[in-house]
Amino acid sequence: MSTCKVVLASSSPRRRDLLNLIGIQHEVRPANIDETLRPHEVPRRHAERLAREKASVIAVRDPDLITIGADTVVVINRKVLGKPADVADAARMLKMLSGREHTVITAVAVARGKKLRSAIEEVHVKFRRLRDDEIEAYIATGEPMDKAGAYGIQGFGATIVERVEGDYFAVMGLPLVRLVGLLRDVGVRYQFGTLATSPA
Repeated sequence: MSTCKVVLASSSPRRRDLLNLIGIQHEVRPANIDETLRPHEVPRRHAERLAREKASVIAVRDPDLITIGADTVVVINRKVLGKPADVADAARMLKMLSGREHTVITAVAVARGKKLRSAIEEVHVKFRRLRDDEIEAYIATGEPMDKAGAYGIQGFGATIVERVEGDYFAVMGLPLVRLVGLLRDVGVRYQFGTLATSPA
């Protein structure tokens, strides 16, 4: 067994926080891929494709790394809500989600050498009903602007989420139980803050 170097192929501060939470030392190298939804691409496949592409782009450049890629999409009425383009778009999304249940799909991928494994976590989230002035005030905090579905469950958005059915960390952007399982699949053992590898 040997120690290993981990790279997070994402600029998301939430994903970085979650890796820090479980003691996985890492560096951040955003993959900067095209995240456009393809025609007729279903949300689960879209999220998993992006997670795999993010991990692969970095892994190809340096096969000695363990690379983690992830992607989160919010789905309501079969519509995918990505990051809002502007304030009006954020307001539109939050009005759509107000008082209703939606699905958060987070895909995670792990690459090591020629091995690439991925998985999807699906979570049901319900918002309380929001007044227009609350939506405006929430957008004014700036929190919704860089998040899928225009909200963050770990920030001010915690006060508008009424119920979560499933993995809370997946809603934040990184399903940790899935991640540990994928690491194991590529020969990396996680033991409460430490990682060790067997030959790839």
